[in-house]
Amino acid sequence: MKFRPCIDLHNGKVKQIVGESLGTEDKAVIENFVSSYDSTYYAEMFKQDRLTGGHVIMLGGGNKEEAVAALQAYSGGLQIGGGITAEIASEYLEHGASHVVVTSYIFRDGQLHQDHLHKIVSEVGKNKLVIDLSCKEKDGKWFVATNQWKQLSDFEVNEQSIRYLEQFCDEFLIHAVDVEGKQSGIQQSLVSSLAQWVTIPTTYAGGARSFADIELFQGLSQSKLDITIGSALDIFGGKLSYKEVVTYMNELATRK
Repeated sequence: MKFRPCIDLHNGKVKQIVGESLGTEDKAVIENFVSSYDSTYYAEMFKQDRLTGGHVIMLGGGNKEEAVAALQAYSGGLQIGGGITAEIASEYLEHGASHVVVTSYIFRDGQLHQDHLHKIVSEVGKNKLVIDLSCKEKDGKWFVATNQWKQLSDFEVNEQSIRYLEQFCDEFLIHAVDVEGKQSGIQQSLVSSLAQWVTIPTTYAGGARSFADIELFQGLSQSKLDITIGSALDIFGGKLSYKEVVTYMNELATRK
């Protein structure tokens, strides 16, 4: 189990927001935190602490400059996602991204877009691709939420579908839509299920707020999954010490 850092960009600034509030026409985006530092500040921090496999996510337009700056500050240490298509993916790899993360590009109109999936694999290769599955619960099952999490697709996330997608990517990034950005605790049933299903590196995002949550996550995931923490960290306005999390994870790795 590793701690994977994140840099979320919205309107050119590093922010932590409630993901479900994106794209709502009648309500403002809910911002948990807006940083006074730019993306390179965080990229250099993660580089200094030797954290690998973190991700830069562009939430909408106007974020390319900051995203590229972060990638160049920590070349090979960060993944990039948010609006990535087959046409632009290679450009971000050239700027220093270790992987590209795809979401809406391969899920359109509530369905998996096979042509786009094959096209981006052909463009960058399986070993440079991370598939982001934003999971929302319905009737005791998990489905991919698309269109800025406003549309629930017909793609059920289960062992069979995970096995299928593993043919095309190097890693998964899994967002728990119902708790992401809310600091309300991890989605326990999703974590347990993912630990049984996945056979490739997988990062879980959503709800972690304390060391108790981290320890619970470790147990439920059987240390098979990695975790990202955003709004709860003190570097993003929360109360959970970033430095203590890094130290804890390093000690955990040493004990193994």
